[in-house]
Amino acid sequence: MNLTNEKIGDFTVLHIEGRIDTTNFSQFESEINRLFDAGEMNIVFDCSGLHYISSSGLRVFLIAQKKTLPINGKLHLCKLQPAIKEIFDISGFSSIFKIFETQESALKS
Repeated sequence: MNLTNEKIGDFTVLHIEGRIDTTNFSQFESEINRLFDAGEMNIVFDCSGLHYISSSGLRVFLIAQKKTLPINGKLHLCKLQPAIKEIFDISGFSSIFKIFETQESALKS
């Protein structure tokens, strides 16, 4: 898994590439915690390079969503690959997260 981020307006865009599974979900969770600890309130997860996610990875997404609520932040997902979108649909996560087809639409919302 490779994580990079960039600041665009009021959002930090976290680009996720590769797999999030039991071997590396803690690295993903640490990066998210680092962003929140740095005062970031609005985050877009760009999932265009995410090709696999396990239940451990889904749990980290849920933790991130729960962190945004008390601080009135925003957590948006964009560019989910069809297989990843299907996992979010089946697990019910599509109703929990705001999911956008493009990064631009995620940033405008």
